Amino acid sequence: MADDNINNLIEDVINASKLPAKARATNIKPTVASLSSLAYENGVLPSALDQLVDLVTTPNYLDQASLAAIVRNLYPAERVSPDVVLRVVSALGHGTLKASLSLQAALLKWLVMVYHVLSEPVVLAQVYSVLFNLLDTAAIRPQLAHLLALITRRRHVRPFRIQALLNLSRQTGNDPPLVGLLRVFKDYYPEIIVGEAVRGKASAFKHPDLLWRSRLDEIKDAHRQRAAEQRATGPQSGFRVNRPVNRAQRNKAVPLVLTSHATEDSVTLEEVEDVSSFVSKMDRLELPNQLVAVLADPLLQKLLILRPNPESYQRISNWLSAVFQEVMSGDADEATLWEVLEVAKEFVARTRTIPPLLLGFFSRFFEIWGGEGKRETVFDILGFVPFHNFEELHQYIFEPLEAAVQGFAPASQLGLLKMYTHLLRHWAAILQADDGVPEMASSTISELIEHVNTLALTVLQTTPSVITDSLILDFYEQAARLVTDGRLKRYIRIELPPSPLIYTFLFNNCLATVSRMCYILAVYKKGIETAVATRPRAPTGDGAHRIDSHTYDRSFVDLFNGYIMDMCNCFWRNRAFNDTDTNARACTMSAATISALATYALSVDRALPLNSYFSLSHSPVLCYQSIERVRDLEDDAMEHDEPIRVRHGGPVTQSSLTRLANAGGMRLSWQDYRIEVLKNLADSGFPGVAELLKNAMTVLKKSIDGRLSIQGTPIQMQHYDM
Repeated sequence: MADDNINNLIEDVINASKLPAKARATNIKPTVASLSSLAYENGVLPSALDQLVDLVTTPNYLDQASLAAIVRNLYPAERVSPDVVLRVVSALGHGTLKASLSLQAALLKWLVMVYHVLSEPVVLAQVYSVLFNLLDTAAIRPQLAHLLALITRRRHVRPFRIQALLNLSRQTGNDPPLVGLLRVFKDYYPEIIVGEAVRGKASAFKHPDLLWRSRLDEIKDAHRQRAAEQRATGPQSGFRVNRPVNRAQRNKAVPLVLTSHATEDSVTLEEVEDVSSFVSKMDRLELPNQLVAVLADPLLQKLLILRPNPESYQRISNWLSAVFQEVMSGDADEATLWEVLEVAKEFVARTRTIPPLLLGFFSRFFEIWGGEGKRETVFDILGFVPFHNFEELHQYIFEPLEAAVQGFAPASQLGLLKMYTHLLRHWAAILQADDGVPEMASSTISELIEHVNTLALTVLQTTPSVITDSLILDFYEQAARLVTDGRLKRYIRIELPPSPLIYTFLFNNCLATVSRMCYILAVYKKGIETAVATRPRAPTGDGAHRIDSHTYDRSFVDLFNGYIMDMCNCFWRNRAFNDTDTNARACTMSAATISALATYALSVDRALPLNSYFSLSHSPVLCYQSIERVRDLEDDAMEHDEPIRVRHGGPVTQSSLTRLANAGGMRLSWQDYRIEVLKNLADSGFPGVAELLKNAMTVLKKSIDGRLSIQGTPIQMQHYDM
């Protein structure tokens, strides 16, 4: 947050520096003061330091006091790059494009104070000649001589420079900074520089600001600590033993990797530094004292995966069993339990496996747990439950879990929904990785989806929001991926979302939600069509049954066709809530409700009947995109010098397009208009509606693909025949 604040302040100051003071809308000095304060408190990161150095070394309209304040508070949080040093050096000297002499002195003082944190101090030695030739400028001589004294080495001491220093010293009456620099030269060549030349008062070149140096050290220590903490809490190096930065970060319940019984021929994990070291020493690596450290150490996890040992896993199980037994008996406090589960969560996430012992503990723990504590940790772990019969998992794991957390609904319900989405994704990965598909695969996936159907409807009522809609659709999109997988689609049966959920999303006020729901149904339609067209085969008994024409009965197909027909009636046919078409379900609305809505619609606008309110032109979530596409087409036409005297006022109808063409406007057929809208939706990241309509109507599919124009062609619904 502090970095964001300082970046925003820097941007404001840079923008203000481009305008004269009288042309600015606000006074910039408070912003400079805030920037200086933040830089003093937190330091300046390299990117911000680059911007500030550019600001103070290039001509601008900021006053000298503001620029000096910025230089005084340039506390680098990390090492200073050579580019920054060179930009400071380039600002030294005389000329209209150079910084003022007072600012040059401040910048040289800054270089002296940050000399010990330069990433490449040799860069100053490379510009030694440039710096030395500026010694005749009295205003910056003290700071410049100090910097030269820091970087001077034997190779820099040349006769011509000694002579130049002697001459300049005599001209200035033995200026102390010059005498001090001569003494540095004398240390390298005492036989050349005579003693009289370095007598008298001379600069000792003490640090110009010890308090500034102390504050810089504090900032660098704090930044180093924050970076270490981020490395400790973020992704760990997979080829180095995990060592927490401080004791506070260490998980007290799980021991660290410690090997105390190594031999001369063995190598400990603590000695591994990178992947090459790990590979070359893997056969000789000695296991640590306590193998349960594998829960928190990625390097030990890799070793046990590559060198599996039943005895090792038994030792880990024994430790976990002892901890869980203490928890169940009340001998261990709640904090210990959550510490172990937090570490177990990281272990499970990395290895994608749950120790059976942990599942056994959960089955007992959920019976006494009241849902308090870190529920998300439990949800994250159970998202990796191994592929197994869902009825058994529900009976022993998920049903007790849902009962335990029901007192914290609706937040716990959203957590459960995310857990089941992760679980379905995990199971999909398992099935894709296996050589064969288990016989129970389809039934297990179907039981999971049917269970989530009820949960989704519950969440939709208890927590209605765009976030909830998105979480629900995440689950069904994951289910749809099984149908699109080249191998799994032949074995996994499609389970439809419940009707209330489909129609709630159909009339949702979020275009992304509508598009995603339509896309899921479009994917399901392809899957059902493929299944219906597949001839049944005799089961071989070596795996799951293939999906074929016997998988989906007539009632299932008719129900799905009803969803498709209702959506086509709304979006394309201007026949919303119609129940006379084959399979049409009037969006599950009663005749009395439809009649009441129709009466109200006519009272609002007698020219627009209810069945047109959800078309591409009038739908609340599609009308803006529709008219915007018309505007774009009109703009394109005018760019190509096509005469357009009148623009369409919107919303677009078939008759309005005819009137528009007769009045001298753009000529666009009704069918072409709707296809343009669908293409525009797809190009804008909302392909669902177009995908659904394209797959529902053969003629429209050909039109969108550019193979056939549908102008004047009647719309035909594609049905599934058993």
